Amino acid sequence: MINWQKSNDVLGTLNRGNPCESGLCTLCRADCHGKCETWMSSLVGRKMLYPRDFGNVTAGSGNTLPLGVSYNSLRIMGANFGAEGLKENMTNSPDDCIFPRVNIETEFGHFEKTKSRLPIMTGALGSTFIAAKYWDSLAIGAALAGFPIVIGENVVGIDREAVIENGKIKKAPELDRRIQTYLRYFDGYGAIIVQMNVEDTRNGVAEYVIEKYGDKVILELKWGQGAKSIGGEIQVKDIEYARFLKKRGYVLDPDPEKPEVIEAYNSGAIKSFARHSRLGYTNLSSVEEVREEFLKSVNYLRNIGFKKITLKTGSYGMVGLAMAIKFATEAKLDLLTIDGSGGGTGMSPWNMMETWGVPSILLHSKAYEYACILASKGYKVVDMAFAGGFAREDHIFKALALGSPFVKIICMGRALMIPAFVGSNIEGALHPEKKEKVNGNWDSLPQSVAQIGLKAEEIFAGYHEVKNKVGEEEMKNIPYGAIAVWTLADKLGAGLQQLMAGARKFSLQAIKRSDLASANRETEKETKIPFITELNNEEALRILEI
Repeated sequence: MINWQKSNDVLGTLNRGNPCESGLCTLCRADCHGKCETWMSSLVGRKMLYPRDFGNVTAGSGNTLPLGVSYNSLRIMGANFGAEGLKENMTNSPDDCIFPRVNIETEFGHFEKTKSRLPIMTGALGSTFIAAKYWDSLAIGAALAGFPIVIGENVVGIDREAVIENGKIKKAPELDRRIQTYLRYFDGYGAIIVQMNVEDTRNGVAEYVIEKYGDKVILELKWGQGAKSIGGEIQVKDIEYARFLKKRGYVLDPDPEKPEVIEAYNSGAIKSFARHSRLGYTNLSSVEEVREEFLKSVNYLRNIGFKKITLKTGSYGMVGLAMAIKFATEAKLDLLTIDGSGGGTGMSPWNMMETWGVPSILLHSKAYEYACILASKGYKVVDMAFAGGFAREDHIFKALALGSPFVKIICMGRALMIPAFVGSNIEGALHPEKKEKVNGNWDSLPQSVAQIGLKAEEIFAGYHEVKNKVGEEEMKNIPYGAIAVWTLADKLGAGLQQLMAGARKFSLQAIKRSDLASANRETEKETKIPFITELNNEEALRILEI
């Protein structure tokens, strides 16, 4: 196992825990005092693109000998002439071809396009309590920045206030809160996506959403995710709540109605219960049966009014991957999110996360291969999103290039939650009367924040741009966590623009696999991306013959 760098002296960052490939800690805490790169980027934004202490330092890269097969073993290749992807109002003049003019807007969809100001979207933020606690920051930040956010599975099912009668939702206050929070600041860029699993289907989530919100919401079917191969879980500490969830139809472990479990709970031996969702398609035994059932489900959803439907799949292997791409293409879905192992979770069995499924780069490489096969047969291949361990702008570029031209957007989970955490903690520390409401964890600002500033206007690099967007009066309603989300998104966007400009690509559509090179032979074999000294080598040799 590779041990990733815990500190980065050039950026002045430090991981509290053990870092993984994304640069995030394997265990990311909501109350963290900092200061990994993503945490710092949520406050100072674009400043994190550059080495610290300018004027007193020089900096040299230590990342030139990647080991193993990973996204880290792909190198982004620059170009020293030309300009591709120019907008109509741009020329190839050096005065036009500057990185702030790189167009990072994207869109996806089969019949009707969904636009996003930058090519990122959140992972599914579902029934985990951490998603509920920080939803306002995440949703408002995503809406202001103009990228899609996903409401994950089981939100209605675990809501004590939801009313479900005979498979029909009469009342769903938590789902309504989440949708309406995003839509309040939605300006045409981004989307609110509601995910649906086996329990959500039984509970009538699709029917409730279409009846109340119509085409304002995109519906997402879920086959799985990269973090686990079973249904979603949460953990509850109250035995009465556990019994409530069991009556709602969920699987509880241990069973809160067993006499010996009740006795163990009362004595303190059992302190919590894991709530599990059911597995999909267990009653089907062939690819043909899955295809028939899937297309039938999509057809039903279209008939009740859904114009936009997406699919999220996990790292099940090659058969599952091929089915997802083929069936989503046949069904004319708007997006297929392919989540590789190595991503994150709010609640999954840890050793399952560590040992199951296909690592992201391998799964994504095969996804490209399979998409090419369908395209060669004349199919209009479904637009794709890659997910699984992404946190930085270089990750975004590499994943877009690896899956080009099929990948339109990159799904980021834990990284986009960090600004919600840190912003909420800052708001609670600066305004103690709001601490409980915003789920703050700090009583005062830690030194890692105080050295940046002592009030929001000083701390968040994006504060004044957000204020300019919403107005001074509305700014009073914007959570600090949302400002931090905007600030991180701005840093990711600027960093992506710089990488694209260096490759002489001035729109996302111009990014190609030829913008990447493999830094070792094993990565070349698995990704089919040429080894770094062989990429364009024949053209180089021809130059020498001139």
